Amino acid sequence: MRIAVGGFSHETNTYATACSGPTPLEAFRVHRGEEIVATYGGTGSYLGGILDAVDDLGGSAVPALHAIAEPSGTIAASAYGRLRSELLDHLERCLPVDGVALELHGAAVAEGVDDVEADLGRAVRSLVGPSVPVVAVLDLHANVTPALVEVLDLVVGVRHYPHTDQYERGRAVVDALPGLMAGRVRATAHLVPLPMLIPTTPSAVEPAAGAGRVCAGVEQDERVIACTFFHGFSGADVPFAGSSVLVTADADPALARRSAEEIAGWVWEHREGFRPHLCPAEDAVRRALAAPEGPVVVADTADNPGGGAPGDGTHLLRAMLDAGSDAACLGTVYDPETVAAAQRAGVGQWIDVALGGRHDGLHGAPVRGPAYVKALTDGRFRIRNPMGAGLPVDIGPTARLGLDGVDVLVASGRAQTLDAEVFLLHGIDVRRYRVVGVKSSVHFRAGFEGIAREVLVADSPGLNSRDVAAFARTRLDGPRWPLDPSTPSPIPSPGGGGPDRSRQEDP
Repeated sequence: MRIAVGGFSHETNTYATACSGPTPLEAFRVHRGEEIVATYGGTGSYLGGILDAVDDLGGSAVPALHAIAEPSGTIAASAYGRLRSELLDHLERCLPVDGVALELHGAAVAEGVDDVEADLGRAVRSLVGPSVPVVAVLDLHANVTPALVEVLDLVVGVRHYPHTDQYERGRAVVDALPGLMAGRVRATAHLVPLPMLIPTTPSAVEPAAGAGRVCAGVEQDERVIACTFFHGFSGADVPFAGSSVLVTADADPALARRSAEEIAGWVWEHREGFRPHLCPAEDAVRRALAAPEGPVVVADTADNPGGGAPGDGTHLLRAMLDAGSDAACLGTVYDPETVAAAQRAGVGQWIDVALGGRHDGLHGAPVRGPAYVKALTDGRFRIRNPMGAGLPVDIGPTARLGLDGVDVLVASGRAQTLDAEVFLLHGIDVRRYRVVGVKSSVHFRAGFEGIAREVLVADSPGLNSRDVAAFARTRLDGPRWPLDPSTPSPIPSPGGGGPDRSRQEDP
Protein backbone atom coordinates (compact mmCIF):
# COMPACT_ATOMS: atom_id res chain seq x y z
CA MET A 1 0.00 0.00 0.00
CA ARG A 2 1.68 3.19 -1.23
CA ILE A 3 0.37 6.43 0.30
CA ALA A 4 1.55 9.77 -1.04
CA VAL A 5 2.05 12.29 1.77
CA GLY A 6 2.28 16.07 1.49
CA GLY A 7 0.50 19.32 2.13
CA PHE A 8 0.15 23.06 1.99
CA SER A 9 -0.61 25.06 5.12
CA HIS A 10 -1.23 28.78 5.49
CA GLU A 11 -3.74 30.72 7.56
CA THR A 12 -4.24 33.87 5.52
CA ASN A 13 -5.15 37.10 7.25
CA THR A 14 -6.20 39.17 4.26
CA TYR A 15 -6.19 42.33 6.39
CA ALA A 16 -2.46 41.85 7.03
CA THR A 17 -1.75 42.38 3.34
CA ALA A 18 -2.15 46.14 3.69
CA CYS A 19 0.54 46.42 6.38
CA SER A 20 3.06 43.78 5.28
CA GLY A 21 2.24 43.09 1.63
CA PRO A 22 1.49 39.75 -0.03
CA THR A 23 3.17 36.68 1.45
CA PRO A 24 6.20 35.85 -0.72
CA LEU A 25 7.71 32.51 -1.62
CA GLU A 26 10.57 33.05 0.86
CA ALA A 27 8.10 33.02 3.76
CA PHE A 28 7.38 29.32 3.24
CA ARG A 29 9.33 26.49 4.78
CA VAL A 30 9.33 23.79 2.12
CA HIS A 31 10.25 20.16 2.69
CA ARG A 32 10.62 17.82 -0.25
CA GLY A 33 10.70 14.04 -0.40
CA GLU A 34 12.51 12.43 2.52
CA GLU A 35 12.94 15.85 4.17
CA ILE A 36 9.31 15.47 5.23
CA VAL A 37 10.06 12.26 7.12
CA ALA A 38 13.26 13.68 8.66
CA THR A 39 11.46 16.80 9.90
CA TYR A 40 8.05 15.49 10.96
CA GLY A 41 8.60 11.82 11.71
CA GLY A 42 8.29 11.06 15.43
CA THR A 43 6.64 14.41 16.24
CA GLY A 44 3.20 15.21 17.61
CA SER A 45 2.21 16.99 14.40
CA TYR A 46 -0.36 16.27 11.69
CA LEU A 47 2.30 14.72 9.48
CA GLY A 48 3.78 12.82 12.41
CA GLY A 49 0.41 11.14 12.87
CA ILE A 50 0.00 10.50 9.15
CA LEU A 51 3.44 8.90 8.84
CA ASP A 52 2.98 6.69 11.91
CA ALA A 53 -0.47 5.55 10.78
CA VAL A 54 0.83 4.54 7.35
CA ASP A 55 3.61 2.58 9.03
CA ASP A 56 1.20 0.86 11.43
CA LEU A 57 -0.96 -0.22 8.50
CA GLY A 58 2.05 -1.90 6.94
CA GLY A 59 2.06 0.61 4.12
CA SER A 60 4.75 2.72 2.53
CA ALA A 61 4.65 6.51 2.89
CA VAL A 62 5.79 8.19 -0.31
CA PRO A 63 6.66 11.77 0.68
CA ALA A 64 5.98 14.43 -1.94
CA LEU A 65 6.14 18.08 -0.79
CA HIS A 66 4.97 20.04 2.23
CA ALA A 67 4.93 23.85 2.41
CA ILE A 68 4.02 25.92 5.45
CA ALA A 69 4.34 29.58 6.44
CA GLU A 70 3.49 31.65 9.49
CA PRO A 71 0.04 33.22 9.16
CA SER A 72 0.32 36.43 7.18
CA GLY A 73 -1.20 38.38 4.30
CA THR A 74 -2.65 37.09 1.04
CA ILE A 75 -0.25 34.70 -0.68
CA ALA A 76 1.45 36.27 -3.70
CA ALA A 77 0.20 34.78 -6.97
CA SER A 78 3.74 33.93 -8.03
CA ALA A 79 4.44 32.14 -4.73
CA TYR A 80 1.28 30.08 -4.86
CA GLY A 81 1.77 29.24 -8.51
CA ARG A 82 5.29 28.03 -7.86
CA LEU A 83 4.42 25.92 -4.82
CA ARG A 84 1.29 24.50 -6.45
CA SER A 85 3.26 23.37 -9.49
CA GLU A 86 6.03 21.90 -7.39
CA LEU A 87 3.62 19.99 -5.15
CA LEU A 88 1.91 18.48 -8.19
CA ASP A 89 5.27 17.66 -9.79
CA HIS A 90 6.40 15.79 -6.69
CA LEU A 91 3.08 13.97 -6.45
CA GLU A 92 3.37 12.91 -10.07
CA ARG A 93 6.78 11.41 -9.33
CA CYS A 94 5.18 9.38 -6.54
CA LEU A 95 2.73 7.68 -8.89
CA PRO A 96 1.35 5.10 -8.91
CA VAL A 97 -0.10 5.33 -5.40
CA ASP A 98 -3.05 3.71 -3.65
CA GLY A 99 -4.05 6.84 -1.74
CA VAL A 100 -3.08 10.42 -0.94
CA ALA A 101 -3.00 11.92 2.57
CA LEU A 102 -2.63 15.70 2.83
CA GLU A 103 -2.22 18.26 5.58
CA LEU A 104 -4.10 21.39 4.53
CA HIS A 105 -5.25 24.35 6.60
CA GLY A 106 -8.57 25.46 5.18
CA ALA A 107 -8.09 29.22 5.37
CA ALA A 108 -5.44 29.83 2.71
CA VAL A 109 -6.06 32.67 0.24
CA ALA A 110 -3.86 33.59 -2.71
CA GLU A 111 -4.08 36.48 -5.13
CA GLY A 112 -6.85 35.46 -7.52
CA VAL A 113 -7.64 32.25 -5.62
CA ASP A 114 -10.01 32.61 -2.65
CA ASP A 115 -10.24 28.88 -1.90
CA VAL A 116 -6.69 27.56 -2.15
CA GLU A 117 -7.51 24.18 -0.62
CA ALA A 118 -10.30 23.44 -3.10
CA ASP A 119 -8.04 24.54 -5.95
CA LEU A 120 -5.30 22.18 -4.77
CA GLY A 121 -7.83 19.41 -4.22
CA ARG A 122 -9.11 19.67 -7.78
CA ALA A 123 -5.55 19.61 -9.13
CA VAL A 124 -4.60 16.55 -7.07
CA ARG A 125 -7.81 14.77 -8.08
CA SER A 126 -7.11 15.46 -11.73
CA LEU A 127 -3.61 14.05 -11.31
CA VAL A 128 -4.40 10.79 -9.50
CA GLY A 129 -7.80 10.10 -11.06
CA PRO A 130 -11.23 9.32 -9.59
CA SER A 131 -10.42 5.88 -8.14
CA VAL A 132 -7.55 6.87 -5.82
CA PRO A 133 -8.82 8.06 -2.39
CA VAL A 134 -7.61 11.55 -1.45
CA VAL A 135 -8.02 12.48 2.22
CA ALA A 136 -7.03 15.59 4.16
CA VAL A 137 -6.82 16.89 7.71
CA LEU A 138 -7.79 20.54 8.28
CA ASP A 139 -7.22 23.12 10.98
CA LEU A 140 -10.10 23.98 13.31
CA HIS A 141 -10.10 27.49 11.83
CA ALA A 142 -10.80 26.36 8.29
CA ASN A 143 -13.41 28.23 6.23
CA VAL A 144 -14.73 25.03 4.68
CA THR A 145 -16.48 25.16 1.29
CA PRO A 146 -18.66 22.67 -0.62
CA ALA A 147 -16.06 22.80 -3.40
CA LEU A 148 -13.43 21.27 -1.12
CA VAL A 149 -15.80 18.62 0.27
CA GLU A 150 -16.82 17.66 -3.27
CA VAL A 151 -13.35 16.88 -4.51
CA LEU A 152 -11.91 14.95 -1.54
CA ASP A 153 -12.99 11.53 -0.32
CA LEU A 154 -12.67 12.47 3.35
CA VAL A 155 -12.05 15.69 5.26
CA VAL A 156 -11.23 15.51 8.98
CA GLY A 157 -10.69 18.52 11.23
CA VAL A 158 -8.95 18.87 14.57
CA ARG A 159 -11.34 19.14 17.49
CA HIS A 160 -9.29 20.98 20.08
CA TYR A 161 -7.99 24.52 20.40
CA PRO A 162 -5.10 24.50 21.30
CA HIS A 163 -4.71 21.91 18.54
CA THR A 164 -3.35 19.21 20.84
CA ASP A 165 -5.00 16.51 18.74
CA GLN A 166 -3.03 17.17 15.55
CA TYR A 167 -1.30 13.82 15.74
CA GLU A 168 -4.52 11.88 16.38
CA ARG A 169 -6.39 13.59 13.55
CA GLY A 170 -3.51 12.95 11.17
CA ARG A 171 -3.76 9.28 12.06
CA ALA A 172 -7.54 9.34 11.60
CA VAL A 173 -7.44 10.27 7.91
CA VAL A 174 -4.98 7.48 7.17
CA ASP A 175 -6.88 4.90 9.23
CA ALA A 176 -9.87 5.49 6.94
CA LEU A 177 -7.91 4.78 3.76
CA PRO A 178 -8.03 0.94 3.67
CA GLY A 179 -11.84 0.91 3.80
CA LEU A 180 -12.05 3.61 1.12
CA MET A 181 -9.56 1.79 -1.11
CA ALA A 182 -11.35 -1.54 -0.83
CA GLY A 183 -14.80 -0.03 -1.32
CA ARG A 184 -15.96 -1.29 2.08
CA VAL A 185 -16.56 2.33 3.12
CA ARG A 186 -18.44 4.88 1.02
CA ALA A 187 -17.99 8.29 2.57
CA THR A 188 -21.03 10.56 2.27
CA ALA A 189 -20.52 14.05 3.64
CA HIS A 190 -22.86 16.86 4.59
CA LEU A 191 -21.66 20.42 5.17
CA VAL A 192 -23.70 23.09 6.96
CA PRO A 193 -22.14 26.57 6.69
CA LEU A 194 -23.01 28.68 9.72
CA PRO A 195 -23.37 32.45 9.10
CA MET A 196 -21.20 33.28 12.12
CA LEU A 197 -17.87 35.01 12.64
CA ILE A 198 -16.57 33.93 16.03
CA PRO A 199 -13.39 35.11 17.76
CA THR A 200 -10.54 32.91 18.95
CA THR A 201 -12.23 30.61 21.45
CA PRO A 202 -10.58 27.75 23.40
CA SER A 203 -12.37 24.46 22.82
CA ALA A 204 -12.47 23.80 26.58
CA VAL A 205 -14.48 26.97 27.25
CA GLU A 206 -18.26 27.15 26.86
CA PRO A 207 -20.04 27.12 24.50
CA ALA A 208 -17.28 25.58 22.36
CA ALA A 209 -16.92 22.80 24.91
CA GLY A 210 -20.65 22.08 24.66
CA ALA A 211 -20.41 21.86 20.89
CA GLY A 212 -17.62 19.34 21.36
CA ARG A 213 -19.85 17.22 23.57
CA VAL A 214 -22.62 17.27 20.96
CA CYS A 215 -20.12 16.17 18.31
CA ALA A 216 -18.91 13.38 20.60
CA GLY A 217 -22.50 12.22 21.00
CA VAL A 218 -22.99 12.10 17.24
CA GLU A 219 -19.79 10.09 16.85
CA GLN A 220 -21.16 7.36 19.13
CA ASP A 221 -22.96 6.11 16.03
CA GLU A 222 -20.53 3.69 14.40
CA ARG A 223 -21.81 4.73 10.99
CA VAL A 224 -20.34 8.24 11.49
CA ILE A 225 -16.79 8.40 10.12
CA ALA A 226 -15.92 11.96 11.07
CA CYS A 227 -17.58 14.98 12.64
CA THR A 228 -16.16 18.49 13.11
CA PHE A 229 -17.45 21.88 14.21
CA PHE A 230 -15.09 24.25 12.40
CA HIS A 231 -14.78 27.60 14.17
CA GLY A 232 -13.69 29.28 10.92
CA PHE A 233 -11.22 32.13 10.47
CA SER A 234 -12.63 35.64 10.60
CA GLY A 235 -9.32 37.19 9.53
CA ALA A 236 -9.99 36.20 5.93
CA ASP A 237 -12.28 38.58 4.05
CA VAL A 238 -13.59 36.05 1.53
CA PRO A 239 -17.22 35.36 0.51
CA PHE A 240 -17.49 32.09 2.45
CA ALA A 241 -15.76 33.10 5.71
CA GLY A 242 -17.44 31.65 8.77
CA SER A 243 -18.06 28.64 10.95
CA SER A 244 -19.39 25.33 9.66
CA VAL A 245 -20.25 21.78 10.61
CA LEU A 246 -19.11 18.81 8.53
CA VAL A 247 -20.29 15.26 9.16
CA THR A 248 -19.25 12.25 7.10
CA ALA A 249 -21.13 8.96 7.37
CA ASP A 250 -20.66 5.58 5.75
CA ALA A 251 -23.08 5.25 2.82
CA ASP A 252 -25.77 7.18 4.68
CA PRO A 253 -26.32 10.73 3.39
CA ALA A 254 -29.49 11.12 5.46
CA LEU A 255 -27.58 10.39 8.67
CA ALA A 256 -24.81 12.82 7.70
CA ARG A 257 -27.36 15.54 6.99
CA ARG A 258 -29.39 14.93 10.15
CA SER A 259 -26.28 14.88 12.35
CA ALA A 260 -24.74 17.99 10.80
CA GLU A 261 -27.96 19.94 11.23
CA GLU A 262 -28.29 18.77 14.84
CA ILE A 263 -24.84 20.12 15.70
CA ALA A 264 -25.28 23.30 13.67
CA GLY A 265 -28.61 23.95 15.37
CA TRP A 266 -27.04 23.57 18.80
CA VAL A 267 -24.21 25.98 17.95
CA TRP A 268 -26.65 28.53 16.51
CA GLU A 269 -28.85 28.39 19.60
CA HIS A 270 -25.81 29.03 21.82
CA ARG A 271 -24.19 31.68 19.63
CA GLU A 272 -24.46 34.44 22.23
CA GLY A 273 -21.88 32.58 24.29
CA PHE A 274 -19.32 33.20 21.54
CA ARG A 275 -19.70 36.98 21.78
CA PRO A 276 -16.26 38.30 22.81
CA HIS A 277 -15.59 40.10 26.07
CA LEU A 278 -12.68 42.46 25.45
CA CYS A 279 -10.07 43.42 28.06
CA PRO A 280 -7.54 46.21 27.26
CA ALA A 281 -3.88 45.48 27.97
CA GLU A 282 -3.76 47.99 30.82
CA ASP A 283 -6.63 46.26 32.63
CA ALA A 284 -5.11 42.81 32.09
CA VAL A 285 -1.73 43.85 33.55
CA ARG A 286 -3.42 45.55 36.49
CA ARG A 287 -5.40 42.39 37.24
CA ALA A 288 -2.30 40.23 36.86
CA LEU A 289 -0.34 42.29 39.38
CA ALA A 290 -3.24 42.18 41.82
CA ALA A 291 -3.41 38.37 41.72
CA PRO A 292 -2.37 36.69 45.00
CA GLU A 293 0.09 34.39 43.23
CA GLY A 294 2.02 34.32 40.00
CA PRO A 295 2.83 33.67 37.35
CA VAL A 296 -0.17 35.14 35.57
CA VAL A 297 0.08 34.68 31.82
CA VAL A 298 -1.27 37.59 29.77
CA ALA A 299 -1.96 36.74 26.13
CA ASP A 300 -1.42 39.53 23.61
CA THR A 301 -4.04 38.07 21.29
CA ALA A 302 -4.43 41.06 18.96
CA ASP A 303 -0.74 40.90 18.02
CA ASN A 304 -0.56 37.12 17.68
CA PRO A 305 1.68 36.16 14.74
CA GLY A 306 -0.26 32.89 14.70
CA GLY A 307 -3.26 34.84 13.41
CA GLY A 308 -1.40 37.00 10.91
CA ALA A 309 -0.44 39.96 13.13
CA PRO A 310 3.08 41.42 12.74
CA GLY A 311 4.29 40.39 16.19
CA ASP A 312 5.93 43.75 16.86
CA GLY A 313 3.02 45.35 18.72
CA THR A 314 3.85 47.38 21.82
CA HIS A 315 0.51 47.87 23.60
CA LEU A 316 1.13 45.09 26.14
CA LEU A 317 4.79 45.99 26.63
CA ARG A 318 3.89 49.61 27.28
CA ALA A 319 1.22 48.54 29.79
CA MET A 320 3.82 46.43 31.61
CA LEU A 321 6.30 49.31 31.71
CA ASP A 322 3.67 51.79 32.88
CA ALA A 323 2.60 49.44 35.68
CA GLY A 324 6.14 49.49 37.07
CA SER A 325 6.47 45.77 37.72
CA ASP A 326 10.01 44.44 38.20
CA ALA A 327 8.94 40.81 37.82
CA ALA A 328 7.53 40.75 34.29
CA CYS A 329 8.67 39.21 31.02
CA LEU A 330 7.37 39.22 27.46
CA GLY A 331 8.06 36.98 24.49
CA THR A 332 8.59 37.45 21.65
CA VAL A 333 8.69 40.83 19.91
CA TYR A 334 9.59 40.66 16.22
CA ASP A 335 12.29 43.26 15.57
CA PRO A 336 15.37 42.13 13.58
CA GLU A 337 16.92 45.62 13.68
CA THR A 338 16.95 45.71 17.48
CA VAL A 339 18.39 42.19 17.63
CA ALA A 340 21.18 43.24 15.27
CA ALA A 341 21.97 46.24 17.50
CA ALA A 342 22.13 43.96 20.55
CA GLN A 343 24.46 41.58 18.72
CA ARG A 344 26.80 44.40 17.76
CA ALA A 345 26.93 45.65 21.36
CA GLY A 346 27.20 42.24 23.02
CA VAL A 347 25.99 40.79 26.32
CA GLY A 348 26.43 43.10 29.30
CA GLN A 349 26.12 46.30 27.28
CA TRP A 350 23.49 49.04 27.11
CA ILE A 351 21.88 50.05 23.83
CA ASP A 352 19.33 52.68 22.85
CA VAL A 353 16.29 51.05 21.29
CA ALA A 354 13.21 51.99 19.33
CA LEU A 355 11.58 48.62 19.94
CA GLY A 356 8.66 47.31 17.88
CA GLY A 357 5.93 49.31 16.17
CA ARG A 358 7.67 49.15 12.81
CA HIS A 359 4.84 47.86 10.60
CA ASP A 360 1.95 50.21 11.23
CA GLY A 361 0.35 52.48 13.78
CA LEU A 362 -2.39 50.01 14.69
CA HIS A 363 -0.22 47.90 16.97
CA GLY A 364 1.40 50.77 18.86
CA ALA A 365 4.36 53.11 18.54
CA PRO A 366 7.98 52.01 19.13
CA VAL A 367 9.12 51.85 22.75
CA ARG A 368 12.17 54.10 23.05
CA GLY A 369 14.86 54.14 25.71
CA PRO A 370 17.93 52.36 27.06
CA ALA A 371 17.95 48.55 27.19
CA TYR A 372 20.42 46.17 28.81
CA VAL A 373 21.55 43.16 26.74
CA LYS A 374 21.18 40.16 29.06
CA ALA A 375 21.52 37.24 26.63
CA LEU A 376 21.93 36.42 22.94
CA THR A 377 21.00 33.11 21.28
CA ASP A 378 20.46 31.56 17.85
CA GLY A 379 16.72 31.22 18.58
CA ARG A 380 16.64 27.46 18.02
CA PHE A 381 14.79 25.01 20.25
CA ARG A 382 12.15 22.27 20.15
CA ILE A 383 8.47 22.56 21.04
CA ARG A 384 7.47 20.93 24.35
CA ASN A 385 3.82 21.91 23.95
CA PRO A 386 1.67 18.79 23.31
CA MET A 387 0.64 20.57 20.11
CA GLY A 388 3.45 19.55 17.78
CA ALA A 389 5.76 18.23 20.51
CA GLY A 390 9.28 17.67 19.24
CA LEU A 391 9.07 19.95 16.22
CA PRO A 392 12.16 22.13 15.70
CA VAL A 393 11.69 25.91 15.93
CA ASP A 394 14.03 28.53 14.52
CA ILE A 395 13.06 32.16 15.21
CA GLY A 396 16.45 33.44 14.17
CA PRO A 397 18.96 35.34 16.32
CA THR A 398 17.22 36.46 19.49
CA ALA A 399 18.07 38.85 22.31
CA ARG A 400 16.93 39.09 25.93
CA LEU A 401 16.74 42.77 26.83
CA GLY A 402 16.05 44.41 30.15
CA LEU A 403 13.81 47.49 29.95
CA ASP A 404 12.89 49.15 33.25
CA GLY A 405 12.44 45.84 35.05
CA VAL A 406 10.73 43.99 32.18
CA ASP A 407 12.65 41.20 30.44
CA VAL A 408 11.76 41.26 26.75
CA LEU A 409 12.66 38.59 24.20
CA VAL A 410 13.27 40.20 20.81
CA ALA A 411 13.47 37.87 17.80
CA SER A 412 14.56 38.09 14.18
CA GLY A 413 11.66 35.89 13.08
CA ARG A 414 7.88 36.04 13.58
CA ALA A 415 6.40 33.30 15.70
CA GLN A 416 3.78 32.99 18.39
CA THR A 417 4.84 31.84 21.87
CA LEU A 418 3.70 28.23 22.30
CA ASP A 419 5.37 27.27 25.58
CA ALA A 420 8.08 28.22 28.06
CA GLU A 421 10.97 26.80 26.01
CA VAL A 422 11.82 30.09 24.32
CA PHE A 423 12.09 31.74 27.75
CA LEU A 424 14.27 28.92 29.13
CA LEU A 425 16.56 29.26 26.13
CA HIS A 426 17.35 32.77 27.37
CA GLY A 427 17.72 31.92 31.04
CA ILE A 428 14.21 32.89 32.12
CA ASP A 429 12.30 30.61 34.51
CA VAL A 430 8.76 31.96 34.06
CA ARG A 431 7.69 30.45 37.39
CA ARG A 432 9.69 33.18 39.13
CA TYR A 433 7.81 36.01 37.42
CA ARG A 434 4.53 37.61 38.42
CA VAL A 435 3.48 38.54 34.88
CA VAL A 436 4.37 36.60 31.73
CA GLY A 437 3.29 38.20 28.45
CA VAL A 438 2.99 35.98 25.37
CA LYS A 439 2.29 36.79 21.74
CA SER A 440 -0.43 34.19 21.26
CA SER A 441 -4.19 33.75 21.45
CA VAL A 442 -4.91 30.22 22.67
CA HIS A 443 -2.19 27.77 21.62
CA PHE A 444 0.05 28.82 24.53
CA ARG A 445 -2.46 27.38 27.00
CA ALA A 446 -1.33 23.80 26.41
CA GLY A 447 2.30 24.79 26.92
CA PHE A 448 1.68 26.74 30.12
CA GLU A 449 -0.71 24.25 31.71
CA GLY A 450 0.63 23.48 35.18
CA ILE A 451 2.73 26.66 35.16
CA ALA A 452 0.28 29.55 34.98
CA ARG A 453 -1.70 30.33 38.11
CA GLU A 454 -4.11 32.30 35.95
CA VAL A 455 -4.54 33.23 32.30
CA LEU A 456 -5.80 36.61 31.10
CA VAL A 457 -6.40 37.70 27.51
CA ALA A 458 -5.46 41.27 26.59
CA ASP A 459 -7.21 42.65 23.54
CA SER A 460 -5.72 45.90 22.31
CA PRO A 461 -5.98 47.15 18.73
CA GLY A 462 -4.42 44.67 16.31
CA LEU A 463 -4.90 42.49 13.25
CA ASN A 464 -5.90 39.49 15.37
CA SER A 465 -8.29 41.29 17.68
CA ARG A 466 -11.15 39.24 19.12
CA ASP A 467 -13.43 42.08 18.06
CA VAL A 468 -14.70 40.63 14.77
CA ALA A 469 -16.38 43.97 13.99
CA ALA A 470 -13.06 45.85 14.01
CA PHE A 471 -12.49 45.45 10.26
CA ALA A 472 -14.63 46.13 7.22
CA ARG A 473 -16.18 43.11 5.53
CA THR A 474 -16.47 43.83 1.82
CA ARG A 475 -16.79 40.38 0.26
CA LEU A 476 -19.10 38.25 2.41
CA ASP A 477 -21.76 36.34 0.50
CA GLY A 478 -24.44 37.25 3.04
CA PRO A 479 -25.08 38.50 6.57
CA ARG A 480 -23.01 37.23 9.48
CA TRP A 481 -23.73 37.18 13.18
CA PRO A 482 -22.80 39.18 15.28
CA LEU A 483 -22.17 41.85 12.65
CA ASP A 484 -25.84 41.63 11.68
CA PRO A 485 -28.04 40.67 14.67
CA SER A 486 -30.90 39.81 12.29
CA THR A 487 -28.90 37.09 10.49
CA PRO A 488 -31.38 34.27 9.80
CA SER A 489 -30.92 30.73 11.08
CA PRO A 490 -29.03 28.42 8.72
CA ILE A 491 -31.20 25.45 9.70
CA PRO A 492 -34.54 24.90 7.94
CA SER A 493 -37.62 24.79 10.12
CA PRO A 494 -39.40 21.42 10.56
CA GLY A 495 -41.98 22.59 8.05
CA GLY A 496 -39.35 23.19 5.41
CA GLY A 497 -39.26 26.98 5.66
CA GLY A 498 -36.24 29.10 6.38
CA PRO A 499 -32.93 29.43 4.60
CA ASP A 500 -30.85 26.29 4.08
CA ARG A 501 -27.29 27.03 3.02
CA SER A 502 -26.15 23.44 3.61
CA ARG A 503 -24.74 21.26 0.88
CA GLN A 504 -25.01 17.49 0.64
CA GLU A 505 -22.23 15.56 -1.03
CA ASP A 506 -22.47 11.89 -1.94
CA PRO A 507 -19.34 10.95 -3.91
